[in-house]
Amino acid sequence: MYTFESGHAGANGTQRASETTGGGAQDARPAPQRIPKWLERAELFLRVLLRMYIGLAVCYAPWSKIFWDQNPLFLHYPTLMTLATHGAVRGIISGVGLLNLWIAFQDAFRRRDI
Repeated sequence: MYTFESGHAGANGTQRASETTGGGAQDARPAPQRIPKWLERAELFLRVLLRMYIGLAVCYAPWSKIFWDQNPLFLHYPTLMTLATHGAVRGIISGVGLLNLWIAFQDAFRRRDI
């Protein structure tokens, strides 16, 4: 435990409470600051908007001819293309997009009190 014994203040001219009182469990801790409501609302709005955008993009991507069928990655690896063009794989990826949309809507409607 460090105690402040000399009469000099710290480098910035202040003394900590633990230095003057001897430290320990008596230290007064500042009260935690509350996040403003407008900031919570803005964060929720942006989070829901981002999840909706990603969900829509992931739902649409497997069924897009330009994005999925003519993808340079799939054209470079033909084995990956045969796997990616199966309907089940496309459905699973679209399902992940729908799940993301569901989470976005659920988050938006559950947090109406903010």
